[in-house]
Amino acid sequence: MSSRADPLKMIDVSRKEAVHREAEAVGRVVLKSGTMEAIKEKRVKKGDPLPAAEIACILAVKKTPELIPLCHPIPITSVNAEFELGEDYVEARSMVTADYKTGVEMEALTGVTVALLTIWDMVKYLEKDEAGEYPTTAITDVRVVRKRKG
Repeated sequence: MSSRADPLKMIDVSRKEAVHREAEAVGRVVLKSGTMEAIKEKRVKKGDPLPAAEIACILAVKKTPELIPLCHPIPITSVNAEFELGEDYVEARSMVTADYKTGVEMEALTGVTVALLTIWDMVKYLEKDEAGEYPTTAITDVRVVRKRKG
């Protein structure tokens, strides 16, 4: 068991100037072809997962400092969520902007991840196998694809 001499703390950004910041994150949820057909044909029992995932993304971005302990609360100025439907996946994209002293990468990552989780939640009944497991469903390739400062 290792011990840490210094307590955990937030980075002090008090001396930094606020500047315009942007971050974009992307990720995918891999789904069965039948599930993708249900999404495209708007036959999901809980409703269309894409508008729900869009709202979930926005809410997650705003709540990021409540979920990630050392994240600064940031005055978000814009959140945009977009979705692309592939043959066996839904790709989610989260674009976040703020005028502040620290970046918005964690907010973009949190937004895209919660959007993907929302989609999974809404279609999970279609993804389960006979044993109630999810042998092929996966959230993959979550990453920051763009970051801009200034």
